Amino acid sequence: MATITERALAATIDHAILKPELTRADVDAELDIAAEWKVFSVCVRPSDIPHAVERLAGTGVAVGTVIGFPHGTTSTAAKVAEVRQALADGASEFDMVINIGALRSGFDDQVVADIAAVVNAASGHITKVILETALLDDEQIARGSRLTEQGGADFVKTSTGFAGGGATVPHVELMRASVGPEVQVKASGGVRSYADALAMLGAGATRLGTSGSAVILGEARRVDAGDEATGAVDDTSY
Repeated sequence: MATITERALAATIDHAILKPELTRADVDAELDIAAEWKVFSVCVRPSDIPHAVERLAGTGVAVGTVIGFPHGTTSTAAKVAEVRQALADGASEFDMVINIGALRSGFDDQVVADIAAVVNAASGHITKVILETALLDDEQIARGSRLTEQGGADFVKTSTGFAGGGATVPHVELMRASVGPEVQVKASGGVRSYADALAMLGAGATRLGTSGSAVILGEARRVDAGDEATGAVDDTSY
């Protein structure tokens, strides 16, 4: 992928607002960035959903949240309860963390059941499954992607950004090759620049998770204007 316009790139971005230390003022500043740059959605902490929905009303920016975050080891019942509460609070997309230990143990039926329960609770809303690729080998990434598809989720996603590693081009390519065309791939963690975004989209991702939306889209704007894109953001949170 040689280039992409600012508007087309913004439509792929879930702007991450997930660091545990963020104050309400910090959250508001990030929500305003999302609205200013007209990204597809924000991905906020569950307790921030009602406020985010209210603040972003009328902007066209969707509000998503995380489930079983960041370790994926909460019970299926707890994940389902999180989804139901998030729906009641106004969230429209859900990024759940796979049960990483179960995946690594080869407990495939347990993994699929966990995913399917969350998908069912989401009642037709977009569900993404985070594999946490930094903790997996290639076989586990490919199998986790296939189990995501079997569980009925809409996306398989690379990372939380909280496990010491993020998206890589080879992992995105592997995930894309492991699922059918109806399942999309989200690259998150380490997407810090316009070049990073292009690389992930070129590898097969259709959604990007990043806290660096302003930097990335600012670079895209300069490219649209005929200038060269440079620079990066310290995106260690997603």
